Amino acid sequence: MTVEKKLGKSTQAIHAGERDASATEKSGVPLLPPIYQNSTFRFTTAAECAETFRDEESGYIYTRWGNPTQEVLEKKLAVLEAGEAALATASGMGAVSTALLTALSDGGHVVAMENLYSATFQILNEDLRRFGIETTFVDATEPSQIARAIRPDTKVLYLESPTNPLLKLTDLRTSAEIAKAHGATSIIDNTFATPCGQQPIAFGIDVVVHSMTKYLSGTGAVIAGAIVGQKEFITQAKTGALRNFGAVISPFNAWLTLHGITTLPLRFAQHCKNAVQVAEFLETHRAVAWVRYPGLPSHPQHQLAQRQMEAFGGMITLELKGGRTAGEHLVDHLERCALAVSLGDVRTLICHPASTTHAHVPAEIRQQIGITDGLVRISVGLEDIEDILADLEQALETCAS
Repeated sequence: MTVEKKLGKSTQAIHAGERDASATEKSGVPLLPPIYQNSTFRFTTAAECAETFRDEESGYIYTRWGNPTQEVLEKKLAVLEAGEAALATASGMGAVSTALLTALSDGGHVVAMENLYSATFQILNEDLRRFGIETTFVDATEPSQIARAIRPDTKVLYLESPTNPLLKLTDLRTSAEIAKAHGATSIIDNTFATPCGQQPIAFGIDVVVHSMTKYLSGTGAVIAGAIVGQKEFITQAKTGALRNFGAVISPFNAWLTLHGITTLPLRFAQHCKNAVQVAEFLETHRAVAWVRYPGLPSHPQHQLAQRQMEAFGGMITLELKGGRTAGEHLVDHLERCALAVSLGDVRTLICHPASTTHAHVPAEIRQQIGITDGLVRISVGLEDIEDILADLEQALETCAS
């Protein structure tokens, strides 16, 4: 009897989902999954066409409904996140909105972490509210606050961990248990951690979403998103909100992401290695008030990070003593690190959340949740660590002088 061994992350990233087809007499099988860059698919008979419409899993019909390149990517994602199935989308926000619309198809109430990516905050606080769906925002670092906010009509618990941009954590297992006890679907944005940093489904979370624009694709060349969860939920999302609202990934972006993922474990390991050195350096600099990085003992939830994260990621948040003026001074004097609002790129990216990623969040709410004017977010890249540190040091010296 052969015992099936669980494959390692790098092996999964390279091989999972790719077709195991046999070579024909005339030619072999493409080593790299090809791009099916077409909008529709042809049938040979009316009966065959009708049967495929009746049973969509028997074939492909139209790329808004599904595509072979997309399917390979989805199978790889499901394996990496330890989910039953996955769904690729046109963007990270396409994934967030599709997951929420699916879980809230009959309306209901949402409990959400108060520190979220600004576009997610806007969907919950503005867009869904216009349709009668209310959201209660809580400090989910304390699971008891989640439990207190649950109502009889609560359908969704929405989380980020680590959060954008404050890198706060929530206890995944306890949060998932609270949601399940009240019949709510737990959804988490796992973009910062990636499947290499943590697998929320293993802790009981129902649905994982990603902006694959970030670490999963890795080079800043793609806009894409993903949803991973139970097959029933993914099928409902695919045949409902995704298809009808149209946040469908293009075959070319699916193909680019597919090949970006093959190097994710290697890239993410180096992101983490560089990030901890940058975080340790920043903690000692006289221009810096404080640093948040889950891998540092000084992080308020470091012990929780050690329990539920396999790796601590490449994201760092810091507060400069000179406030907004110092933050602007820092980014203006960097030579190698790029001022850009994305993350997870091979390049080191830096931004000032209060004036960029979270500028649309009302100032009083930003202050309430801790996004101050002196806050700076760094996505540590894959450059040689000596070059990253030298660039940050020379720029920080101008802030401290």
